[in-house]
Amino acid sequence: MPAFTPITAAALLDTLVERVAALSVRAVGAGDGVDSAEHGPGRAVVAIDGADAADPVEMARMVAERVRARGRPCAVVAVHDFVRPASLRLEFGRDAESYREAWFDYAALDREVLRGLRERGRWLPALWDERTDRSARAATVSAEPDLVVLVAGPMLLGRGLDFDLTVELRLSEGALRRATDPAESFTVEALLAHRRAAGDPDLLVAWDHRDRPAIRQ
Repeated sequence: MPAFTPITAAALLDTLVERVAALSVRAVGAGDGVDSAEHGPGRAVVAIDGADAADPVEMARMVAERVRARGRPCAVVAVHDFVRPASLRLEFGRDAESYREAWFDYAALDREVLRGLRERGRWLPALWDERTDRSARAATVSAEPDLVVLVAGPMLLGRGLDFDLTVELRLSEGALRRATDPAESFTVEALLAHRRAAGDPDLLVAWDHRDRPAIRQ
């Protein structure tokens, strides 16, 4: 098994930006009037997996900003914008199993973002407003031929989602327990159980100390 390599926070960000900006695995679909990768690098979808305590959305936003600065369109989708309504996710209370299996609508994420982007050339930035427990009322948007979408949030791996690159910001169990808001402590066992079952990403980042991370790839 490859060992972790220490890396500075700045070098980690540079590495992620390089990998994301270089993605060129998906040709533009025929539905766009283009059927060959010769017309551009193609669209791609990247997972930035991590518990809320690891701030995966913030990392995704930093990566996206720098990818855009290189001239490639890049957007961020937060998994928390694809939660199920409270009546479904809280049907059995705030417990680990509900959080793992009923909290997030991964099927909608697949349909509206991954397959929407690749099959229809249109994708949905948000589905549900977790704070108001109402529809996000977001409209689908057209995808540029070389768009990269970074999907950020917990438990993305092991869901059968067809990402072009997967990155995990991994907190050790101790760090996860310390960093998780006490009100959200019920999520910790779900996150640990899912991690054990999901397998490893393409890029695994040891994220206990953000000023001195380590990477395995």
